[in-house]
Amino acid sequence: MKITVLGTGGGARAHIARLAELGHEVHVGTRDPRATLARTESDMMGTAPFGSWLADRPGIELHTFADAAGQGDLVINGIDGHNAVAALSGAADQLAGKTLIDYAVPFLYNPDIEHPWPTPWGTMPTLDPCDSDSLAEQIQRALPASKVVKGFVTQEQETVVDPKAVGGGDHTMFIAGDHADAKQAATDLLTAYGWDDVLDLGPLVSARGMEMYAHMHSAIGFALGFGTRFGVKVVR
Repeated sequence: MKITVLGTGGGARAHIARLAELGHEVHVGTRDPRATLARTESDMMGTAPFGSWLADRPGIELHTFADAAGQGDLVINGIDGHNAVAALSGAADQLAGKTLIDYAVPFLYNPDIEHPWPTPWGTMPTLDPCDSDSLAEQIQRALPASKVVKGFVTQEQETVVDPKAVGGGDHTMFIAGDHADAKQAATDLLTAYGWDDVLDLGPLVSARGMEMYAHMHSAIGFALGFGTRFGVKVVR
C-alpha cells in the first residue's frame, strides 16, 4: 500500500521506518523539503536532523505536505498540533476521500498561566482546544471530504509501531471516528503493527478524551522515569 506520513519528527520517523519494514511504499510530507533537508542541528527534543536520518533509508521520498498527501492511499498525520489544521487545509484536495489517522496533540507551548506545571523541559504545554472541542474534530470540519480517525495518540509512537515491546503487547490502543471503513483501516494497520487489543471509542467526539489523556500520559512518564516505555490496559 502507498502510505503517507505527514511530519518528520521522532514519532513520524517511527511510523516511516516500521511501514517501510512492512513493505509499504512510504511518502513523507514536510512544509519545505529543502529546508528540512538542509537542517544540521537536532531539534528541541534532541532528535537528529531528518536529512541524516533519511540518508540511511533509500526509497523513502520527501515531498511537500500537499504532494505527499496526494501520493498515499492512507495518510498518517504527525504535524505539530498547533499547526496541523492550517497545514492540512492546504492539502484538502489531495486528502479528499482518504482516511486520515491523526495522532497530533493540540499542545500550546510556553503558556502564560497562573499555575504552571514545571517539568524537566520547562512549563508543561496547555491543551487548546480542550473539553468542548478537539483537534481531530477541527481537522474533520476543515476537511469535510476526508475521513478522520483519532488514534495512536495515547501512546508514544515508538510503542504504537511496536506494541509487543511493552508487556508482550498486552495493552490497549484506542481509536475514534465517524466513518466505519476508516476506523477499520486504522485497526488493520494497528493489527499489522502487532496490536491485539484495539478499543473503538465511537464517534470522533471521543477524541477529546484521548487528547486530554496526554497530560496523564506525561504524569505517568515522569513517575516511571523519562524514557520508560509503558502501556495502559483496559481490563474488562
